[in-house]
Amino acid sequence: MSTQIPDTRSADQSPEDPAAAAGRTRENRRAATRFRAALDAERRSAALYRGLAAGAGDHRRQIFLELAAVEERHASHWADRLAGLGEPVPEPGGADVRTRLLSWLARRFSADAVLPLVERAERADAGLYEGDPDAAAGMAADERAHARVLTRLREDGARPDPAQGGRGIARRERWHRGDRSGALRAAVFGVNDGLVSNASLVMGFAGSGAAASTVLFAGVAGLLAGAFSMAAGEYVSVRSQRESYEREIALEAQELREDPEAEAEELALIYRAKGVPAGEAERIAATIMQNQDTALETMAREELGLDPQELGSPWSAALSSLFAFALGAVVVVLPYVFAGGTAALVTAVALAAAALFTVGAVLGLVNGKAPLRAGARQLLIGGGAAVAVYVIGHAIGTGAV
Repeated sequence: MSTQIPDTRSADQSPEDPAAAAGRTRENRRAATRFRAALDAERRSAALYRGLAAGAGDHRRQIFLELAAVEERHASHWADRLAGLGEPVPEPGGADVRTRLLSWLARRFSADAVLPLVERAERADAGLYEGDPDAAAGMAADERAHARVLTRLREDGARPDPAQGGRGIARRERWHRGDRSGALRAAVFGVNDGLVSNASLVMGFAGSGAAASTVLFAGVAGLLAGAFSMAAGEYVSVRSQRESYEREIALEAQELREDPEAEAEELALIYRAKGVPAGEAERIAATIMQNQDTALETMAREELGLDPQELGSPWSAALSSLFAFALGAVVVVLPYVFAGGTAALVTAVALAAAALFTVGAVLGLVNGKAPLRAGARQLLIGGGAAVAVYVIGHAIGTGAV
């Protein structure tokens, strides 16, 4: 005689709904696929850094090895996540073709030969773990810091060799000259846009045989529409850029609060990439981290490449664009304020040609090019556009009659 054992399971221990179980299984499979891909990517990065270390000097070798150790720590995290799902953790395989090629180039020539490629890849992956709930704390900051460290290493490698007679310095000075002239460059381009677009507009109406008052109205309308359009576009662009920068700084502030030790390590690594000895770099980083505001400003500059005090003013950019465009656009409008007919047209053409040549010459000076050649090129391009619109306007005006 058999004895029936009563079912003592509580309601909480009831069998799981098959649909829910199947859904969870699919989610686990997708997560496992993502974890395996992340594990493989981190292992490839670690192998690449170790390959770069083999072709670097003592100072850089240690930095590359530390970057490899960080990537290996990330790989261990994804391996643990896979194991947590009950999935097998793949054994490390051999280096892929890209890693082998870059490592060979680093050994054969130098790490400088491949640093730009590696830096570009790190910048592309800088936001890889942003908002990823499965990533460990600090992993997103590590990826961003890697890009900055590689930039410092590349810039350090670009310093001139005294045997080159200072040619490297001359190259950097030209870059700095263009960088310092950023505001001038923007203003000149704004004037150029207004000049070319409004000259073409006015020439089109003049070619159609329209009355002087119509040409004047079209020129003023083009000036106002273009200037305010440029101002609105510049405001939106700079405002969006500023908000993006502010968000990055806010994230950096959060990381400083949550994991200051990791941030101190990153800052020390950045200084070491600049050539500061390890002990001195760690001491500087520790000193900076003692003040939260100083630490945030330093990390914004060193890790993000931002100056918190100079994120750009949307209103300043908008007003600058408005006035620059208007200044260029008014050149071909003025003759029609005081005259009409052929006299106004000839004067407008002469003023536009002189202005185009001047703008081109100034751009040439800003960019370190021959001003006469740059002016002539600008006159040819801008004048060609105006002549083309004049011919089209004339054809339309003649056909309308």
